[in-house]
Formats: sequence, structure tokens, C-alpha cells
Amino acid sequence: MAGLSHMRSGMVSVSVTVDGVRRTADVEPRTLLVHLLREQFGRVGTVIGCETSNCGACTVLLDGVSVKSCSVLAVQADGATVDTIQGLAAPDGTLHPIQQAFHENHGLQCGYCTPGMVMRTVSLLQENPDPTEDEVRAGLKGNLCRCTGYQGIVKAVQAAAAALSTSATSTSAERTHAASEVTS
Repeated sequence: MAGLSHMRSGMVSVSVTVDGVRRTADVEPRTLLVHLLREQFGRVGTVIGCETSNCGACTVLLDGVSVKSCSVLAVQADGATVDTIQGLAAPDGTLHPIQQAFHENHGLQCGYCTPGMVMRTVSLLQENPDPTEDEVRAGLKGNLCRCTGYQGIVKAVQAAAAALSTSATSTSAERTHAASEVTS
């Protein structure tokens, strides 16, 4: 029992906004963000691949930047915003355009790397909304897929870029039209 109370006294309170919901948990200082997300917050869509930051399967967005959650301590995320694959789709279940593009362009096979690939793609397309094939491959180089050969993934990323660009153009045109109606 003495060891248990010592362990409890060594816990640290961490508060993180995960997929738009503020959550708090007590963790050991050595707890990895991926374990906090999965074990305490139930975000099991963030998968554990290698636990050495080599595969990228655990990629999430930490304050908008893609990180491998197996290489970030939970205490480092204290006060931050974390976006996971589970928070990407709309509340009604409608897939995000990137998820839809992966589905339509066969950007997955076994699916194990998919959450990390999709989350890295979110970041990649924020950094470069219209990447070339070479830029997609360079942008995803830290995320491994052992099944697809990457052709479908690259195609999916470029399709997502086009869909997001079309969506942004449509939204901008709708706002411009609505503004012109208000001023008329």
C-alpha cells in the first residue's frame, strides 16, 4: 500500500480540450499522450503502432500541428487542444472531405495507418492547400503504410485538396452573394 500512495502522490493533473470537449485527468508524469487519449478519454481511433514515433499511426493535431502522440508526454499537452480522427467527422456522422476522399480513392487497405494518415493530411493541406504528388509524398513521409503502396493515399490527398478548394470557393461565393443581397 505504501507504494500505491506514493504513486498517487506522483500524479499530475492534465487538462486538455479533445475534439472540442475540455477534459481533465490525473496521470503519471511519464504517461504518453496516446495513452491518455485512448485509456482515459476513450479516443481509441488514435491507434498505437510502434510507440517509437516511426510509423505515424498515432498522429493527432496538437494546437493545430500534427504530432505523433506516442512521442508527446500528456503533461506537455496540458492546456492544449488536441484533434483526433474521432473528432473529424460532423456530429451527424458525415465524413470530413479528407475522410471521404480516402474512402473514394482507396486510400486505405487494412486501415491501421488510416487515422494517422488522415490527420497528417489535415495538417498537410493546411500548410499546402494544393500539393503536387511529390509534395504529398514528402508531406506524408513520416507516416508508414505497409499495405497500399501509397498510390491510393496520394490520390486521396490530392482529391481531398480539390474537394476542400471547391468547398472553400463555394463558401466564399455564397458569402459574397449573401453580402451583395444585404447591400442591395
